[in-house]
Amino acid sequence: MKIYIMTDMEAVAGVVDSDNYCNKSSRYYERGRELTTLETNAAIEACLEAGATEILVVDGHGHEAIDPVLLHPEAKLLAGRPIGYPFGCDASFDAALSIGQHAKSNTDGGHLAHTGSFNCEELTINGVSVGEMGCNFLFASYFGVPSIFLSGDQAAADEAKALVPNIETAAVKAGLHRGPAAGISGDENRKFNGAAIHLHPTKARKLIKEGVRRALAKRGEIKPFWLEPPYQLVSVSRPENGTPSRTAMATADDLLELLRKPRTYTTTHAAPAR
Repeated sequence: MKIYIMTDMEAVAGVVDSDNYCNKSSRYYERGRELTTLETNAAIEACLEAGATEILVVDGHGHEAIDPVLLHPEAKLLAGRPIGYPFGCDASFDAALSIGQHAKSNTDGGHLAHTGSFNCEELTINGVSVGEMGCNFLFASYFGVPSIFLSGDQAAADEAKALVPNIETAAVKAGLHRGPAAGISGDENRKFNGAAIHLHPTKARKLIKEGVRRALAKRGEIKPFWLEPPYQLVSVSRPENGTPSRTAMATADDLLELLRKPRTYTTTHAAPAR
Protein backbone atom coordinates (compact mmCIF):
# COMPACT_ATOMS: atom_id res chain seq x y z
CA MET A 1 0.00 0.00 0.00
CA LYS A 2 1.42 3.34 -1.11
CA ILE A 3 0.31 6.53 0.67
CA TYR A 4 0.53 10.18 -0.37
CA ILE A 5 0.59 12.81 2.40
CA MET A 6 0.17 16.52 1.64
CA THR A 7 1.16 18.84 4.48
CA ASP A 8 0.64 22.46 5.43
CA MET A 9 1.44 24.44 8.57
CA GLU A 10 -1.30 26.97 9.41
CA ALA A 11 -3.79 24.41 10.73
CA VAL A 12 -1.41 22.47 12.99
CA ALA A 13 -2.19 22.48 16.73
CA GLY A 14 0.07 24.95 18.51
CA VAL A 15 0.73 27.05 15.40
CA VAL A 16 -0.83 30.21 16.80
CA ASP A 17 -0.47 32.71 13.97
CA SER A 18 1.16 33.35 10.63
CA ASP A 19 3.60 36.12 11.51
CA ASN A 20 5.27 34.35 14.43
CA TYR A 21 5.23 30.74 13.20
CA CYS A 22 4.82 30.28 9.46
CA ASN A 23 7.68 32.19 7.76
CA LYS A 24 11.41 31.59 7.77
CA SER A 25 11.87 34.95 9.51
CA SER A 26 9.29 34.11 12.20
CA ARG A 27 10.59 33.89 15.76
CA TYR A 28 8.84 30.53 16.36
CA TYR A 29 9.36 29.12 12.86
CA GLU A 30 11.39 26.13 14.03
CA ARG A 31 8.74 25.34 16.64
CA GLY A 32 6.12 25.47 13.90
CA ARG A 33 8.16 23.06 11.78
CA GLU A 34 8.55 20.70 14.73
CA LEU A 35 4.81 20.70 15.46
CA THR A 36 3.98 20.12 11.79
CA THR A 37 6.48 17.29 11.41
CA LEU A 38 5.30 15.50 14.54
CA GLU A 39 1.67 15.65 13.41
CA THR A 40 2.82 14.18 10.10
CA ASN A 41 4.69 11.44 11.94
CA ALA A 42 1.49 10.47 13.75
CA ALA A 43 -0.16 9.87 10.37
CA ILE A 44 2.87 7.95 9.12
CA GLU A 45 2.82 5.67 12.16
CA ALA A 46 -0.82 4.79 11.52
CA CYS A 47 -0.05 4.08 7.85
CA LEU A 48 2.83 1.76 8.73
CA GLU A 49 0.74 -0.09 11.30
CA ALA A 50 -1.91 -0.59 8.61
CA GLY A 51 0.63 -2.17 6.27
CA ALA A 52 1.82 0.74 4.13
CA THR A 53 5.01 -0.13 2.27
CA GLU A 54 5.76 3.30 0.80
CA ILE A 55 4.87 6.77 2.04
CA LEU A 56 5.57 10.08 0.30
CA VAL A 57 5.32 13.25 2.37
CA VAL A 58 4.94 16.48 0.40
CA ASP A 59 6.04 19.72 2.08
CA GLY A 60 3.17 21.83 0.81
CA HIS A 61 3.83 24.94 2.91
CA GLY A 62 5.32 27.74 0.81
CA HIS A 63 8.07 28.50 3.33
CA GLU A 64 8.57 24.76 4.00
CA ALA A 65 7.26 23.16 7.18
CA ILE A 66 8.73 19.67 7.42
CA ASP A 67 11.95 19.14 9.34
CA PRO A 68 13.69 16.26 7.52
CA VAL A 69 15.67 15.32 10.63
CA LEU A 70 12.51 14.89 12.72
CA LEU A 71 10.48 13.21 9.97
CA HIS A 72 9.79 9.49 10.45
CA PRO A 73 12.63 7.60 8.76
CA GLU A 74 10.29 5.29 6.84
CA ALA A 75 8.82 8.18 4.84
CA LYS A 76 10.21 9.84 1.74
CA LEU A 77 10.04 13.64 1.51
CA LEU A 78 9.29 15.86 -1.47
CA ALA A 79 10.56 19.33 -0.53
CA GLY A 80 12.20 22.41 -2.01
CA ARG A 81 10.87 24.86 -4.57
CA PRO A 82 9.51 25.08 -7.16
CA ILE A 83 7.03 22.22 -6.87
CA GLY A 84 4.15 22.35 -9.32
CA TYR A 85 0.92 20.43 -9.77
CA PRO A 86 0.48 17.51 -9.19
CA PHE A 87 3.11 17.73 -6.41
CA GLY A 88 4.50 14.26 -6.99
CA CYS A 89 1.14 12.51 -7.07
CA ASP A 90 0.42 9.81 -9.64
CA ALA A 91 -1.75 6.75 -10.16
CA SER A 92 0.58 4.49 -8.16
CA PHE A 93 -0.78 5.78 -4.83
CA ASP A 94 -3.61 3.99 -3.03
CA ALA A 95 -4.79 6.89 -0.86
CA ALA A 96 -4.07 10.54 -0.03
CA LEU A 97 -3.97 12.22 3.38
CA SER A 98 -3.81 15.91 4.33
CA ILE A 99 -2.10 17.17 7.49
CA GLY A 100 -2.31 20.75 8.83
CA GLN A 101 -4.76 21.90 6.16
CA HIS A 102 -6.51 25.22 6.77
CA ALA A 103 -9.88 26.31 5.41
CA LYS A 104 -10.37 28.30 2.22
CA SER A 105 -10.48 32.08 2.05
CA ASN A 106 -13.46 33.82 3.70
CA THR A 107 -14.49 30.80 5.77
CA ASP A 108 -16.35 31.86 8.90
CA GLY A 109 -14.46 30.34 11.83
CA GLY A 110 -11.49 29.39 9.71
CA HIS A 111 -8.25 29.95 11.63
CA LEU A 112 -5.72 31.68 9.32
CA ALA A 113 -8.04 30.83 6.43
CA HIS A 114 -6.72 31.61 2.95
CA THR A 115 -6.42 30.19 -0.55
CA GLY A 116 -2.87 30.05 -1.83
CA SER A 117 -2.13 33.36 -0.16
CA PHE A 118 -3.93 35.78 2.12
CA ASN A 119 -4.42 38.01 -0.95
CA CYS A 120 -7.00 35.72 -2.58
CA GLU A 121 -10.65 36.65 -2.10
CA GLU A 122 -12.18 33.66 -3.87
CA LEU A 123 -11.31 30.77 -6.18
CA THR A 124 -13.85 28.75 -8.13
CA ILE A 125 -13.61 25.89 -10.59
CA ASN A 126 -16.71 25.39 -12.72
CA GLY A 127 -18.56 27.63 -10.31
CA VAL A 128 -17.64 25.54 -7.24
CA SER A 129 -15.81 27.46 -4.52
CA VAL A 130 -12.59 25.63 -3.63
CA GLY A 131 -9.48 26.38 -1.63
CA GLU A 132 -6.12 24.68 -1.49
CA MET A 133 -7.87 21.63 -0.08
CA GLY A 134 -10.29 21.34 -2.98
CA CYS A 135 -7.49 21.71 -5.53
CA ASN A 136 -5.44 19.06 -3.71
CA PHE A 137 -8.38 16.67 -3.62
CA LEU A 138 -8.98 17.25 -7.32
CA PHE A 139 -5.46 16.52 -8.53
CA ALA A 140 -5.38 13.34 -6.44
CA SER A 141 -8.71 12.33 -7.96
CA TYR A 142 -7.27 13.03 -11.41
CA PHE A 143 -5.11 9.95 -10.85
CA GLY A 144 -7.91 7.97 -9.21
CA VAL A 145 -6.44 8.46 -5.73
CA PRO A 146 -9.10 9.03 -3.03
CA SER A 147 -8.49 11.67 -0.35
CA ILE A 148 -9.46 9.74 2.77
CA PHE A 149 -8.24 11.81 5.74
CA LEU A 150 -7.66 15.43 6.71
CA SER A 151 -6.40 17.09 9.88
CA GLY A 152 -6.62 20.81 10.50
CA ASP A 153 -8.89 23.34 12.14
CA GLN A 154 -12.59 22.64 12.62
CA ALA A 155 -13.62 24.81 9.66
CA ALA A 156 -11.24 22.87 7.40
CA ALA A 157 -12.68 19.57 8.64
CA ASP A 158 -16.18 20.83 7.82
CA GLU A 159 -15.02 21.95 4.38
CA ALA A 160 -13.50 18.52 3.73
CA LYS A 161 -16.73 16.75 4.63
CA ALA A 162 -18.69 19.01 2.29
CA LEU A 163 -16.46 17.84 -0.57
CA VAL A 164 -16.02 14.21 0.51
CA PRO A 165 -18.91 13.33 2.85
CA ASN A 166 -17.41 10.19 4.40
CA ILE A 167 -13.81 11.41 4.70
CA GLU A 168 -12.24 10.95 8.14
CA THR A 169 -11.03 14.12 9.86
CA ALA A 170 -9.26 15.27 13.00
CA ALA A 171 -10.03 18.82 14.12
CA VAL A 172 -7.03 19.87 16.23
CA LYS A 173 -8.10 23.49 16.81
CA ALA A 174 -11.04 25.79 16.17
CA GLY A 175 -11.03 29.43 15.15
CA LEU A 176 -13.51 31.94 16.47
CA HIS A 177 -16.57 32.74 14.36
CA ARG A 178 -16.23 36.31 13.12
CA GLY A 179 -18.02 36.02 9.79
CA PRO A 180 -16.26 35.97 6.41
CA ALA A 181 -13.24 38.20 5.82
CA ALA A 182 -14.67 39.55 2.57
CA GLY A 183 -13.39 42.84 1.23
CA ILE A 184 -10.37 43.32 3.49
CA SER A 185 -6.75 43.47 2.32
CA GLY A 186 -4.34 40.56 2.42
CA ASP A 187 -2.48 41.99 5.40
CA GLU A 188 -5.74 42.47 7.26
CA ASN A 189 -6.84 38.96 6.33
CA ARG A 190 -3.66 37.46 7.77
CA LYS A 191 -4.71 38.70 11.20
CA PHE A 192 -8.50 38.59 10.77
CA ASN A 193 -9.08 35.30 12.57
CA GLY A 194 -5.83 34.89 14.45
CA ALA A 195 -7.38 33.46 17.62
CA ALA A 196 -8.23 29.79 18.05
CA ILE A 197 -8.76 27.14 20.70
CA HIS A 198 -5.98 24.54 20.31
CA LEU A 199 -5.78 20.97 21.49
CA HIS A 200 -2.56 20.03 23.25
CA PRO A 201 -0.16 18.84 20.51
CA THR A 202 0.08 15.38 22.08
CA LYS A 203 -3.72 15.04 22.05
CA ALA A 204 -3.82 16.31 18.46
CA ARG A 205 -1.35 13.65 17.33
CA LYS A 206 -3.38 10.93 19.03
CA LEU A 207 -6.53 12.06 17.19
CA ILE A 208 -4.65 12.13 13.89
CA LYS A 209 -3.31 8.61 14.37
CA GLU A 210 -6.75 7.29 15.29
CA GLY A 211 -8.37 9.09 12.35
CA VAL A 212 -5.87 7.76 9.82
CA ARG A 213 -6.44 4.24 11.12
CA ARG A 214 -10.19 4.61 10.55
CA ALA A 215 -9.66 6.14 7.12
CA LEU A 216 -7.38 3.36 5.92
CA ALA A 217 -9.78 0.72 7.18
CA LYS A 218 -12.56 2.11 4.98
CA ARG A 219 -10.57 3.63 2.13
CA GLY A 220 -12.44 1.57 -0.47
CA GLU A 221 -15.69 3.24 0.59
CA ILE A 222 -14.50 6.85 0.17
CA LYS A 223 -15.25 8.31 -3.23
CA PRO A 224 -12.90 10.93 -4.71
CA PHE A 225 -14.05 14.53 -5.07
CA TRP A 226 -14.29 15.32 -8.78
CA LEU A 227 -15.49 17.95 -11.23
CA GLU A 228 -16.05 17.05 -14.86
CA PRO A 229 -14.33 18.90 -17.74
CA PRO A 230 -14.27 21.28 -19.51
CA TYR A 231 -12.96 23.59 -16.83
CA GLN A 232 -13.15 27.26 -16.03
CA LEU A 233 -11.16 28.68 -13.12
CA VAL A 234 -11.95 32.11 -11.72
CA SER A 235 -9.68 33.71 -9.12
CA VAL A 236 -10.51 37.03 -7.45
CA SER A 237 -7.86 39.03 -5.60
CA ARG A 238 -8.43 41.07 -2.47
CA PRO A 239 -8.58 44.87 -2.71
CA GLU A 240 -5.26 46.48 -1.76
CA ASN A 241 -4.57 50.07 -0.71
CA GLY A 242 -8.02 51.24 -1.72
CA THR A 243 -7.85 49.71 -5.19
CA PRO A 244 -10.65 47.38 -6.34
CA SER A 245 -10.26 43.62 -6.47
CA ARG A 246 -9.17 42.01 -9.74
CA THR A 247 -10.14 38.79 -11.51
CA ALA A 248 -8.19 36.18 -13.43
CA MET A 249 -9.80 33.48 -15.55
CA ALA A 250 -8.44 30.31 -17.12
CA THR A 251 -10.02 27.51 -19.14
CA ALA A 252 -8.84 24.02 -20.09
CA ASP A 253 -10.10 20.57 -20.97
CA ASP A 254 -7.54 18.95 -18.67
CA LEU A 255 -7.44 19.53 -14.91
CA LEU A 256 -3.67 19.64 -14.52
CA GLU A 257 -3.38 22.03 -17.45
CA LEU A 258 -5.91 24.27 -15.73
CA LEU A 259 -4.14 24.24 -12.36
CA ARG A 260 -0.75 24.90 -13.95
CA LYS A 261 -1.84 27.90 -16.00
CA PRO A 262 -0.40 31.25 -14.86
CA ARG A 263 -3.01 33.69 -13.58
CA THR A 264 -2.97 37.21 -14.95
CA TYR A 265 -5.29 39.55 -13.08
CA THR A 266 -6.76 42.09 -15.42
CA THR A 267 -10.50 42.59 -14.87
CA THR A 268 -11.35 45.07 -12.15
CA HIS A 269 -14.35 44.82 -9.89
CA ALA A 270 -15.68 47.03 -7.15
CA ALA A 271 -14.38 46.05 -3.75
CA PRO A 272 -16.95 44.12 -1.64
CA ALA A 273 -18.64 46.13 1.07
CA ARG A 274 -17.11 45.76 4.51
